[in-house]
Amino acid sequence: MARPGLTTDRLALRPLSADESDLLVELDGDPAVMAHLTGRATPAEEAIEVWLPQRTDPAHDALGLGYWSAYEGDEFVGWLCLTPTADGEAELGYRLRQRAWGRGLASEGAARLVQHGFETVRLQRIWAETMAVNARSRAVLERIGLRHARTEVREWADPLPGAELGEVVYELTAAEYDRGRASQVRAPGRP
Repeated sequence: MARPGLTTDRLALRPLSADESDLLVELDGDPAVMAHLTGRATPAEEAIEVWLPQRTDPAHDALGLGYWSAYEGDEFVGWLCLTPTADGEAELGYRLRQRAWGRGLASEGAARLVQHGFETVRLQRIWAETMAVNARSRAVLERIGLRHARTEVREWADPLPGAELGEVVYELTAAEYDRGRASQVRAPGRP
C-alpha cells in the first residue's frame, strides 16, 4: 500500500517530499515551534541532513504510513505523521507553523491520520507523546480521542524547562476507536 494523499474539510495532506526541504527548514527554524521539542531553532544543515531523510523514508510508504505535508489551500501549514513503532502500532506526530496555531488544524489533520491508521492501514494502536507542560498538544490529543496512558519522567542531558514534570504518553487502540465510532452513529435516544 502506498502512502496516499488525504484530505479534511480544510487541509490537503500530501506525502512529504524532499522538494519541500525549504519549508521544513523554515518550520524547524522557528524557536517557538521547537520550544517543547528541542528548545531551540534547528540549524538548516541538521534539518536537511538528519531530519529530512527520516521524514521522507520510503520504507514507511509500503505500510501506508509516514509523513504528510499539510496545506490549507496553497499555503504550507506544517506536517503530520504516523510512523511505525512496532507491529501494528504507530506514533502520531504533528508540527505546525505559528500562524496555523489555535485554529483547530492540528486536531483536524491528526484526526484524519487516526482514521487512516485504523480504517485503512488497520493499525491496532496509535500513540503519541509530548511534554506534560505542553497544554496545547495535550489538548489536541484529547480532542481527537486519545487517552492519557502514563507519565514518564526521563533523564535529559540538557533538560528543557518543564522536563521535570515528564513526558505524557497518550494512546488509542483499534477496539477503542471502533467503540467510539459506533457510539457516534447510534440513533438519538438509543442505548
